Amino acid sequence: MNWHSTLAPRAVARLFVKPLERFLRVEAAGGVLLLLAAATALLLANSPWASWYDALWSTPLTLRVGSLVSTEPVRFWINDGLMTFFFLVVGLEVKREMHDGALADRRAAVLPVAAALGGVLVPAAFYLLLNSAAELRQGWAIPTATDIAFAVGVLSLLGSRVPSALRALLLTLAVVDDLVAVMVIAGFYAADIAPIGLLIAAAGVLVALALRRLTCRNALVYVVPGAMIWIGLKYAGIHPTVAGVILGLLTPSVICSGADHAPRNRPARTRRELPAIGSTQQRSQRAARALTAHLRRAHLAQRDALSPAARIEAVLHPWVAYGLMPLFALANAGVALPGAGLRAIYAPTLAAGILLALALGKPLGILLTTWLCTRARLTTLPAGIDWRHMLVLGCLGGIGFTMSIFIGNLAFTAPSLLATAKLSVLIGSALSASAGLLLGWSLLRAGARGRTAPP
Repeated sequence: MNWHSTLAPRAVARLFVKPLERFLRVEAAGGVLLLLAAATALLLANSPWASWYDALWSTPLTLRVGSLVSTEPVRFWINDGLMTFFFLVVGLEVKREMHDGALADRRAAVLPVAAALGGVLVPAAFYLLLNSAAELRQGWAIPTATDIAFAVGVLSLLGSRVPSALRALLLTLAVVDDLVAVMVIAGFYAADIAPIGLLIAAAGVLVALALRRLTCRNALVYVVPGAMIWIGLKYAGIHPTVAGVILGLLTPSVICSGADHAPRNRPARTRRELPAIGSTQQRSQRAARALTAHLRRAHLAQRDALSPAARIEAVLHPWVAYGLMPLFALANAGVALPGAGLRAIYAPTLAAGILLALALGKPLGILLTTWLCTRARLTTLPAGIDWRHMLVLGCLGGIGFTMSIFIGNLAFTAPSLLATAKLSVLIGSALSASAGLLLGWSLLRAGARGRTAPP
């Protein structure tokens, strides 16, 4: 038996795993952890340990870097600090979609972009119709975002009823949705702009662009410009987590050039290492050291086959999905139900606006804009997708957990309004997830491909 002939195809396949499939698997599993963290936060906030739960996230934490000292509550470092990595992954997702995903093809990009915009404008209109008062109007963006992890997690429960094209469409729509949410955060929830902060952020952007010109393969070098952008935006009065998206969009998405690192040479370089691995395997233990060296070179060939953006996303995404997002949910989803009110809600119109916008406005906006674009022949539904699939997709778009709570923290400072907004987001997201799951089980057939003709 030729050991190399059986190993090589499998090894090469492992070296070039499709990033979309890996991304969806991580998001689905992360959605489960996110749900558990949110449930834990709710239980703790309504238990005898509620005071301990609140005190934990309000504990002052000091960060010292040289002569710079900053003391803020733990919740601040999570929401304004660690969440920057969440937004960095969002920026990298957008970059990937624009480089080699659905957004790379102008005609194919019309569908997810239009659906995402409809999923922002219609829910915002629903909310504003019920909340015209000045203190409530600033929460209009809360029901406009889609939580990728929860949505993909619910979609995965439908199993073979869901064609791969629908998963890809949901991912692209949610990525565009998050990008719009980031622009809303930067444009509508910024304080008085301080010019010196903008200059610091601009300097960070210039450093990142210079590193791109130098084709640096080490992703760690982007930490310095990222920190400059974060500090600059914070001093400027713009939410500093936007720095993550800016840095993600600036990270190179093409493979660095070089004689042995050129894209056309990488498959040959990998194949060059694999026969050496196979031949060395058949030798005695004296060749173990040589085998280790061959494996190291094969690993470097795999690493160099990915762009800096792809490498950073592959490293950060599991940490964000399995650690950061559940931590954010644990710190922010705890709502004391007797205080927020099921019977004593401070602002009933606020709750109604968020609930209706998520459960009805989201699917209506996604379906309406998609239908208008297909009628105008600007785009078509992907192969294997019909309007039943789009209805399920629209319902799942109403799951707005992470980004909606994040925007709620920016929109409201009054504890009663913020608690009402959080509770409404939780209920609205649960209703949307339940509707998407029930419609998926009743309308979609296992293993069946949908028709592409509209009803």
